[in-house]
Amino acid sequence: MSRPPDPITYRITPADPHAHLFTVTLTVAHPDPAGQRLALPAWIPGSYLIRDFARHLVSIRAEAGGRRLRLERIDKHTWQAAPTTGPLQVHCTVYAWDLSVRTAHLDATHGFYNASSLCLRVIGQESHRCTVLLEPPPGSVARDWRVATTLPEAGAPRHGFGRYEAPDYDALIDHPVEMGTFASVRFEAAGAEHEVAVTGRVDADLDRLARDLAPVCAAQAALFEPQTRRAPFGRYLFLLTAVDDGYGGLEHRSSTALLCGRNDLPRPGLGAPDDGYRGLLGLASHEYFHAWHVKRIKPAAFVPYDLGRENFTRLLWIFEGFTSYYDDLMLVRAGVIGEADYLKGLGRTLSGVLRGPGRRVQSLADSSFDAWTKYYRPDENTPNAVVSYYAKGALVALALDLSIRARTRGRASLDDAMRLMWQRHGRDFLAPDGSAGPRPSGLPEDGFPALLEEATGVPMRPALARWVDGTEELPLARLLAPFGIGLATAPTDRTPSLGARLATRGADLCVATAYSGGAAQRSGLSAGDVLVACDGLRVDERSLKTLLTRRRPGDPVTVHAFRRDVLMRFELVLDEPARTEATLAPLTRDNALRRGWLGPTARALAGAGARS
Repeated sequence: MSRPPDPITYRITPADPHAHLFTVTLTVAHPDPAGQRLALPAWIPGSYLIRDFARHLVSIRAEAGGRRLRLERIDKHTWQAAPTTGPLQVHCTVYAWDLSVRTAHLDATHGFYNASSLCLRVIGQESHRCTVLLEPPPGSVARDWRVATTLPEAGAPRHGFGRYEAPDYDALIDHPVEMGTFASVRFEAAGAEHEVAVTGRVDADLDRLARDLAPVCAAQAALFEPQTRRAPFGRYLFLLTAVDDGYGGLEHRSSTALLCGRNDLPRPGLGAPDDGYRGLLGLASHEYFHAWHVKRIKPAAFVPYDLGRENFTRLLWIFEGFTSYYDDLMLVRAGVIGEADYLKGLGRTLSGVLRGPGRRVQSLADSSFDAWTKYYRPDENTPNAVVSYYAKGALVALALDLSIRARTRGRASLDDAMRLMWQRHGRDFLAPDGSAGPRPSGLPEDGFPALLEEATGVPMRPALARWVDGTEELPLARLLAPFGIGLATAPTDRTPSLGARLATRGADLCVATAYSGGAAQRSGLSAGDVLVACDGLRVDERSLKTLLTRRRPGDPVTVHAFRRDVLMRFELVLDEPARTEATLAPLTRDNALRRGWLGPTARALAGAGARS
């Protein structure tokens, strides 16, 4: 039997928290004798933008046998070491000052990193086992730091610094690490241990958070595995950083990194979830759902990831949009929020889509493909040119689910398609040790319509062509009617519209976006123009709104604005108020289809409680 290859070793140290510097020493026991190539990823899976993590490298050097070795840079994120037969060591210093879920952050209060920001990929040895030696910060900075990660321990105690392992590089970059003085709470759900680690100054009821997350996690496992109701991992970790104002999440195979406003956490004595806490629960539900849907069920274009360039797919409306549909749906099915709150959230999603002229220009398939260049690089014209594959994708999932349930009288639903995708493209994707399994092919670019029909018996190709490949409006009012739910849209107020989105920047009232075909664009006003007067009166945000309430749609107004340093005059004809506020409400007290769709899965699925 051949001896397994020596592992790749990474020694990671929060060396200088005050300067925000991690040091990483990479050891390759058997480098390529022709000269080992090394590369940092250009992007992190789950966030579809080239981020060029190599730009945060402060220094990099190589040595072998205690002697300096030439290291040549090949491109913006790739290096090649001079040939050597002995162990190769590469020493990196990495600047970490991005308080987000995507990269790395280090100061005297805590450290957080995704390994894609710190750890060089050893080209040609990506399948080798990786050893991670996590070292504590200098004692002068912190003596009581702990570690939170789902990297398998290999000598390190739970929550301790020391030795960890990953089966390969793909797994290494899929287990983020938090270190610091976080608070934590644990609970059992879906046959797995779950933990929430909260970093930041908070006064929160973490037991309440655990009690609410447990049934949500259980409901999701039951969706994909109705027989066993078990999650595809033995342990799951929510890494939550609470700040003054923030929101975001990034999924991983057995954990997620979350960012929230500290006031979104449940305060002691909180009754029904308020808007902030409901949003946090929805975010956690969204990233947890990704543990099945995108971390294991993947687009074929992601099998395997190419970390050096964009990985284009037209299917993000399925992988992000469907996840955005199920995140709040799981909350109501788990009994964590009520039906009224769920319908209110759907109304907000629909309102957001209706406000964007881009829905009439860009298809969902194109939005998915263009994520790398448009969605993640917004500018002043984005509302006119781009539709969100998250929000409209969620509405397409809703439309499909309602259509299938109505046409089969509740005997089939989108849930059946999710289960078939899981069985065919996800269940066996990762081996029990977390390494890549037999690598299912992933969902083909054109594979979903046939899979949906196979799973539900309902042909939806014509509708998908209109809703996904085209820009046709979704007939949601008609689709909701059999469920006893009414849909109405109305103006947010009766004030005539300038046809623009305005923003206050310091003391200036600026045009942020001139909407396509709107009054502002027709008159020549453009993004960046600073409004100073309307009909001869100086305006700020408040006074302009007051002035417009005294006008009617079709009335002319004269606007003076600065474009850079030039004062310009514009003649506008005011638009009708935009009908962008969508409201969903039950029309009947009870409805069998609605019960089947929104009915609670029962908190008993959670199967356990929380413990600090």
